[in-house]
Amino acid sequence: MSGPADQGARPLLSVRDLRIGFGDKTVVKGVSFDIRPGEKLALVGESGSGKTITAMSLLRLVPQAWATGRAVLDVAPEGPRELLTLPERTLRGIRGQDVAVIFQEPMTALNPLFTIGDQIAEVVELHQALSKAQAWRRAVELLDSTGIPEPERRARSFPHQLSGGQRQRAMIAMALASEPKLLLADEPTTALDVTLRQQILDLLADLQRRHGMAVLMITHDLNLVRRFADRVAVMEHGVLVEQGAVADVFAQPKHAYTRKLLDSKPVRDVIEPAPDAAPLIEARGLRVSYPVPRPGIQGWFKPGEFVAVKGADWRLNAGQTLGVIGESGSGKSTLALAALGLQPATGVLQVQGQAWQFKPQADKPLRRIVQVVFQDPFSSLSPRLTVGELVEEGLGIHHPTLTETQRRERVLATLADVGLTEAAFPRLLERYPHEFSGGQRQRLALARALIVEPSVLVLDEPTSALDVTIQKQVLALLQRLQRERGLSYLLITHDVDVVAAMAHHVIVMKDGDIVEAGPAAQLLASPTHPYTRTLLASASAPAA
Repeated sequence: MSGPADQGARPLLSVRDLRIGFGDKTVVKGVSFDIRPGEKLALVGESGSGKTITAMSLLRLVPQAWATGRAVLDVAPEGPRELLTLPERTLRGIRGQDVAVIFQEPMTALNPLFTIGDQIAEVVELHQALSKAQAWRRAVELLDSTGIPEPERRARSFPHQLSGGQRQRAMIAMALASEPKLLLADEPTTALDVTLRQQILDLLADLQRRHGMAVLMITHDLNLVRRFADRVAVMEHGVLVEQGAVADVFAQPKHAYTRKLLDSKPVRDVIEPAPDAAPLIEARGLRVSYPVPRPGIQGWFKPGEFVAVKGADWRLNAGQTLGVIGESGSGKSTLALAALGLQPATGVLQVQGQAWQFKPQADKPLRRIVQVVFQDPFSSLSPRLTVGELVEEGLGIHHPTLTETQRRERVLATLADVGLTEAAFPRLLERYPHEFSGGQRQRLALARALIVEPSVLVLDEPTSALDVTIQKQVLALLQRLQRERGLSYLLITHDVDVVAAMAHHVIVMKDGDIVEAGPAAQLLASPTHPYTRTLLASASAPAA
């Protein structure tokens, strides 16, 4: 990566005593920092620390928020301008032109009704006064500069037709359409696999060098900060508690909160399963395919086929965690769907010796044995149901003879087991999911799965959406539950640190194939397949 910007240069953006609030509540409390031309500053903190509101309020993109203090943008030829007091008309000219934004989730930031090329060309037309044909050619050039293969074809694609990494590259192309002097990047790699994260970081660093722009990165990923940023500023509860050069802050953090963040790497605390443990799920020659359209007249009579999992052999024993790693499209999530009986497959797949029948009554006993915890609890928990209704729902299906008092007692006991009690959360059973933090919602999702006393939990990226400190807490909870209940976990993840902390055995998937498998400690320390080595190298890649 490029070195730090000239510290003697005049700041491109100077923020002083920035305070932001809603009504009578202040959420950002007197933040001050500078960004110089060509500098990469990371704004770090947990959810609720105020980092995103701080960045977005610079362009007044937070509805109904008030802001005081100063935020001076110094861009030639206009010179210094106070962002917080500029007329809205003038500020619209700055957005996208001098200061651009890459949002966290491109699937929601991009318009699903327009092609990628049309959306980029619209920005080009607006800021560079080009014709439609010229703007389209420029949009294709911008996509090409981000490394998207076949940029002309991809420009004619809609957002849902691109992978996560390609959508993020399209967002970057759109942000760079007007060659801004400052780029605000809000968690630009959170939802991406480790190799894609590294590719996006390398791309941002290369584009930053070529265009000489400054970058304000909002993130909770300390590995990303270490690889990418020149300086780091740490926020806690709306207060900037520490800032300085990345190397200095990471080597000698002065504030207790910074030390807490740096000490939040997952810790391995698991017991080895018995060597003669019986297999709970066993697969031999597992093959999963999807129908796809075929071009031409042949497609009228017989659809094509996409094979997502190709003859996989694996087993999950009692008390064991099986980690499944691989990039997006590798087949790991399809493998999990097959294990859950949600996706038909060929070959052999048995849960405690029984195959899925795909008949509700026949599969009902297996549904109790195998439960799932999804990546995003906010979307997997119904917003219309209270906590009591959400957690109790499985009892009505699998234990219909329990009385109302027995169900309530079991719900409270299960919630307490995952760290949620009525003492800490008054009226716990009457609350709704939106009243809880991300980590607390993940605990609710765990309680909902555990209430029926399963033997296997399928964990689909259970911590990827969580801050590092919350991630550590949730993993510790999962480890404790496994020790106390003898649970088995099928862990789907792209986070190598999570695999190292949780897994006993690991399988590595690429393009539907299991390319390598073995004990976690051995595979992570000495991978034999080139793809596995690439994955692990991407997860720990130092700054270039």
